[in-house]
Amino acid sequence: MTTYIPQLTLPESIFSSFPASILLPITLGSAVGWSTRLPRTYLSLNQPPLRPPPQVFGPVWTLLYGLMGYASHRAYSIGTSPLNLPGIISAARQGTTLYTIQLGLNLLWMPLFFGWNRPILATADVLALVGVNGYLAWLWGTKVDATAGWLLVPYVAWLSFATYLSAGTGYLNNWDLSGAYEKADGETKKKRS
Repeated sequence: MTTYIPQLTLPESIFSSFPASILLPITLGSAVGWSTRLPRTYLSLNQPPLRPPPQVFGPVWTLLYGLMGYASHRAYSIGTSPLNLPGIISAARQGTTLYTIQLGLNLLWMPLFFGWNRPILATADVLALVGVNGYLAWLWGTKVDATAGWLLVPYVAWLSFATYLSAGTGYLNNWDLSGAYEKADGETKKKRS
């Protein structure tokens, strides 16, 4: 169980605004994605079976960020109505704190894995994301709005797959990605000369 913590929660104006609730995670996720050396490094890593090509990640994450943003808007807008019982309002507000925490964890994964070469911490991060979002989907879905909960199900499923990819890639590279960075950097230098 969690509680509503205003200091750890995005402003209510984000959740109450349909465009802002959707555009914020898409914009932040895109910014993190573009700022990390994904394409060169990703292709030079030893990968587990079933890994998607790099071109899949951008569209999938854009869709998932949009769904999670809409779920947050819907749960907040429906759940915090003054006509609701205090328990529903409380669950909606608790969910906004969880949502903010999970968004921070989500945005941290790519720098942990690709930017700072910390695949163990990145795998722990994505495991925490699965747990937080599974609970958030249950909380919003059973206490606030079933549709908001179901909107998070594709995200939880993708996070579960991402856990497999993160752990598998870390394991297959002996939990050290520095060789992939050196290989990717060497290929870039060759192309420039």
